[in-house]
Amino acid sequence: MGEFQTAVRRQLRDAIVDAARAQTIANGWDGVRMGAVASAAGVSRQTVYNEFTDKAGLAEALARREVDRFVDEVRAALGAHGADVYAGAYAAIAHTLTAAADNPLIKAILTSARGGSDALLPYLTTRSELVLTEATGAVLDWARRQLPALDPDRATFAADAVVRLVVSHIVLPVKPPDHTAHHLAALALTLFTPTPTPTPPSAG
Repeated sequence: MGEFQTAVRRQLRDAIVDAARAQTIANGWDGVRMGAVASAAGVSRQTVYNEFTDKAGLAEALARREVDRFVDEVRAALGAHGADVYAGAYAAIAHTLTAAADNPLIKAILTSARGGSDALLPYLTTRSELVLTEATGAVLDWARRQLPALDPDRATFAADAVVRLVVSHIVLPVKPPDHTAHHLAALALTLFTPTPTPTPPSAG
């Protein structure tokens, strides 16, 4: 496939995902219909199926794009503060919590029916672990660049732990974003501070 054909196909897929995104915001993922997505995108229903196979494939593409957007923003927030762990963590966490609260798609996902097998929420949380995998990778890349003295295993655990906590507060917020971001950033500072890691106790 040449560059022109690749660009045309990318535009086609973007148009379909845009239509699915708009319908998700308006109706929730359970209310999205492939035929309606096709009409809104100006293509045939068969074209949508050719590109994404089924509704699950479309969900994957929509989730993928949202996750990529979030992860790019997280990388930018972390990178703006260099090796200042607290500042970088606070900026990234506060931005993520605020964006999730203000993003109409995320709102639609989190408030849609969760019992159906085709709910979109699992694509952003557990089914493909897009959020955890990509966001953890972004934090770990930052830690490796800015904190080279940090034990690799500790860095991996710290990145995973912080991301999981942030995701839990997106799904079920208990305090305003700035309050939560402050406390999670303080925890991140503890987790990412290069100190000797104690040896775990032996079994038995």
